[in-house]
Amino acid sequence: MRKIRKISQKSSRVGRSALKITYSRRRRVNRGRTAQKQSARPLAHRSTPAYNLTRMEQRAVKAGFIAASVKDRDLLSSEHMQESLKAWYRDNMNLSGGTTVSSVLALSLAYRRGYALASRIPNLGIALPLQGTASAVVSVSNEEQTLPAVLAELRKLPLQEIIVVLNGCTDGSFAVIERDPRMSLISFPTRLGHDVSRALGSAVATGDIILFSDGDMSLLAKDLAAFLIAVDLGVDMALNNLTPFLPSMFSAQDDVTRCKTFLNRALGRSDLRANSMTAVPHALSRRAISTIGTSALIVPPKAQALALVRGLKVSAPHSVNVFRTNRIRSGNTGEGNAVAGLIFGDHMEALAEVMKSEGVRLRHITFSRSTLAKVRNAR
Repeated sequence: MRKIRKISQKSSRVGRSALKITYSRRRRVNRGRTAQKQSARPLAHRSTPAYNLTRMEQRAVKAGFIAASVKDRDLLSSEHMQESLKAWYRDNMNLSGGTTVSSVLALSLAYRRGYALASRIPNLGIALPLQGTASAVVSVSNEEQTLPAVLAELRKLPLQEIIVVLNGCTDGSFAVIERDPRMSLISFPTRLGHDVSRALGSAVATGDIILFSDGDMSLLAKDLAAFLIAVDLGVDMALNNLTPFLPSMFSAQDDVTRCKTFLNRALGRSDLRANSMTAVPHALSRRAISTIGTSALIVPPKAQALALVRGLKVSAPHSVNVFRTNRIRSGNTGEGNAVAGLIFGDHMEALAEVMKSEGVRLRHITFSRSTLAKVRNAR
């Protein structure tokens, strides 16, 4: 009996091992068949933007690494990275899978990643393949606590100048500004407000692209870069897309949001929703500055309305949550606050301005009562 039991146990072990071998063989066969099927499929799916972007990001990382792997380490700098990226992008832009803001930004960040790995330079800036030059205008009024961080992020970008407009500062805002050859300071003893400060800054800016930000909120350089890229790709006015952060239901929106939405809808751009030049960051092209004039920037809704009726390309290409970092002041909180009242007045002024050239109906067709009755009765 013991011999029979031993033989049966041995045979069962053999059987189990045989099953394992058979199962592993089947898995190998199935893998081979799957690989054959995949290799036999057409490669059209590999030309999708998502696939190309991933491949191009890998190429960008490699290109950045190679660019920084030079014998002369003294050449390595943010400026060298900027020039080498522009050269690489110019030679490979046809393979990038479409020139959108997100794809250009992704490639730029990937190139920077490779360059940083090889160069080991701390606090390396962000290179962008911009065709033109770029300036930044920062409005400052008693922002000594946040201003250093704001300027630190701006210095990471390939800007030819950073114009800081100090207006009515009674704190140490002037003292906290670090020396930088790209920095220009404009100081006014009285408080002008953000809108007037931006208009003054744009009047002295020389870049092909002008980026606007405020000294009371520090925004990441990669978020600011998106607006530079958008204008470089042909947009005249790149607005901050606040739609993801605002209530979608009309009943849940505040009066300022409704006012902004109404102006865009009245001018035939309902797609812009409540996105407006009243919010930073935003960027303008040199063409936009020349078309609407720097004085129009004193009233942001007016500048936006003029841009729309004069055929400029306006879009909201990127979203930055400024509600989270916006500085709370006594005048911009609560129902019917002073800032809200100012914004209402600015929108009324914007409508009055465009009505001078577009008519009181703003090119909307006026139907007769009989025509409206026919349309209503036909339903």
